[in-house]
Amino acid sequence: MQDRGWWLTMALSGAMVVVLGALAAHALKGQLEPRFEDAFITGVRYQAWHTLAAMALLAWRAPQRQTFQGQTLALWSLGTLLFSGSLYLLALASLSGTSLGAFGIVTPVGGAVLIVGWLRLAWGIWQQR
Repeated sequence: MQDRGWWLTMALSGAMVVVLGALAAHALKGQLEPRFEDAFITGVRYQAWHTLAAMALLAWRAPQRQTFQGQTLALWSLGTLLFSGSLYLLALASLSGTSLGAFGIVTPVGGAVLIVGWLRLAWGIWQQR
């Protein structure tokens, strides 16, 4: 099966979305300052959407494999790790009173990588004509 590693990665990301969403809704509810709770939930939301988008791209890629599709998957994966991962870390660190404020720069970098992934997808589609 081509792209087995990508499918496995997205399946695990989907499982993480459910676990982290449940964590936010139950274990962390009321434990985090509202801004950190919102940040954590935003991380879950972005991870969920990009996991679904990546699975759709993988399904499209199966019969019609293009280089830009793999590049898009890589950019979305890195962007999700940086964007959502940094939000998770910032929120969870706040529970112990630890401030990772300087680490907050990672979040917009991750967001920029996600945007570049979407633009790479658009450019690849445009070039196909």
